[in-house]
Amino acid sequence: MILKIGGDIVGKWRRPPDATVHVFDGFGGSNSDDIRRFMHRIGGPRQHLRHHWRRHRKFGDKDWKGCDHHFNKVDKDSGRINDAVDGGKIFHKGGRHNKISDVGKVVLDKMLTGEDKKVEPMEQKPVVQEVTGVESLGLDFNKERERCLSEKVLFEDPEFPPESKSLYYKTPPRGPIKWLRPSDIVKEPCFLIDGESRFDVCQGELGDCWLLAAVANLTLRDELFFRVVPPDQSFTENYAGIFHFRFWRYGKWVDVVIDDRLPTINGQLIYMRSTTQNEFWSALIEKAYAKMFTCYECLDGGLPMDALEDFTGGLTEHFELAKTEKNTLFAMIVRGFQMGSFFCASIDADPDSFENQLSNGLIMGHAYSITAIQTLPSTQGDISLLRLRNPWGNNKEWTGAWSDKSSQWSTVDEVEKAKLQVAFNADGEFWMSIEDFIVNFEQLEICNLSADIEGEIEDMTGIKRDDGENTGSWQKPFVTVRGAQRTTQPVDASIISLSLTNAKNGVEGDGQCTVVVAVMQKYRRELRAQGKEDLPIGFIVYPAPADSGAKQNEQFFRTTKSLTKVPAFTNMREVTVRFRAPPGEYLIVPSTFEPYQEAEFLIRAYSNGDLKLTELH
Repeated sequence: MILKIGGDIVGKWRRPPDATVHVFDGFGGSNSDDIRRFMHRIGGPRQHLRHHWRRHRKFGDKDWKGCDHHFNKVDKDSGRINDAVDGGKIFHKGGRHNKISDVGKVVLDKMLTGEDKKVEPMEQKPVVQEVTGVESLGLDFNKERERCLSEKVLFEDPEFPPESKSLYYKTPPRGPIKWLRPSDIVKEPCFLIDGESRFDVCQGELGDCWLLAAVANLTLRDELFFRVVPPDQSFTENYAGIFHFRFWRYGKWVDVVIDDRLPTINGQLIYMRSTTQNEFWSALIEKAYAKMFTCYECLDGGLPMDALEDFTGGLTEHFELAKTEKNTLFAMIVRGFQMGSFFCASIDADPDSFENQLSNGLIMGHAYSITAIQTLPSTQGDISLLRLRNPWGNNKEWTGAWSDKSSQWSTVDEVEKAKLQVAFNADGEFWMSIEDFIVNFEQLEICNLSADIEGEIEDMTGIKRDDGENTGSWQKPFVTVRGAQRTTQPVDASIISLSLTNAKNGVEGDGQCTVVVAVMQKYRRELRAQGKEDLPIGFIVYPAPADSGAKQNEQFFRTTKSLTKVPAFTNMREVTVRFRAPPGEYLIVPSTFEPYQEAEFLIRAYSNGDLKLTELH
């Protein structure tokens, strides 16, 4: 069986047998009642878990801790920029002001006062420019906008022009394309109408449901959303037809600048759009992401985990639900929501069943976002529910127990349903029990955020995390090493030294470290126009010999038993293994499946102890 998500065929992932070790730390037990009691402690009587720093929090709320920001450039109440010029009037384009959350206001003021973490303009390496045909001029958003306002001209992106090469490399759209600015599509365009929402994300004609599932997840946390979607842009204040978005690209945050000309057919957007006709942040973020990967068609087919990494810098893990014990899965989801992780799920499909709708309403080969977990009392005892969303945003929803028209909801009073924000609309969102989820879905992707990401969020927003619980955390930020994959023969391959010391935060008391190692291949999506796809990749971890700094010979690799490895080489962008090991020295050997295939890679390691990565050769 092969897995197909959004139009592209990729190898099916299998988890190593030790992937779930350490998952029940802090729950007080490993059965479902223990986990629900934990949910009650951290979620309150409603036992409703979403993400930290939710968008509903306002200035003065007791749980919005650490926000003592003094506003200099932004009106605290309205979120308007002081002394901004009305570009909508200058260019006679109309437009509505943004309405952003309080977190967005803090981020905006920090950006305007220079307190935010700077992100460099996207610049690609010369070798990548040569093979992809996309050159970056290092456009600076603020400089370009100031120039356009001074010259009273609307920005036109020289890097991503309104031409066929920006749309496709192989398959053209179904009809004649006309690139229009939002003001030519609707009368009063707006970047953010009522803040961001998962309902702002609806799929168009492109097979990028994997991207939409990730974007929908991004809207669940303001502090992450506004790092990717800067709030210093609108169709009124300082408008000049220029927008920008920030993505984590192979270990570095980059700023991608675009103009607001969007592809349309008969005056209608053909790709991602919002359910609100005159809101355009979602259409524009898709355009910026397409630019980063050279054209829109390069976004056809993928995995949500890839986009979630690009939006957060997090590290993803992939689980096969049929091989994951129910309570282990339950604990991982609860802990993940508590620590701000993101989740997506899918059902395997082969080319003949891709995007077929099953009798239960679910779509095969399609990516779904998991946006909440909830425990409700019932006559059969407590039931744990997950809230999911189909990025199509239509009536293609789950039709089984706890679906929109399910009789189970009649046992829940209206007050409780209101607290859960239950709405029975044809909007792609639905609830289902965790038992039905395990039976009906097959793949689960989790994007975990590291301590350095949370630290950057705190620096940017001024908000300190205060859970009231000892949740545990990874003690070191990601460490990156770059090199080239060359061969499956370890003696010729790049070898990375992994040093582990000082294990922390484990309840076993065995002194071992929990480690996650990930190897990512770079620039493969950008090479699609050249007929190149992801290579089958993997890696092996060995205990290091006493002279680990020396180059190891073939005899060492033939006679030394590996500590862990990927179960199978697979043509995914990133492969990940979680394992436990005592403090010590280890060797990581990444490689392609076939010998002498060259490609660039990125290695990241994540541990509850102290670690160091060093490239040996």
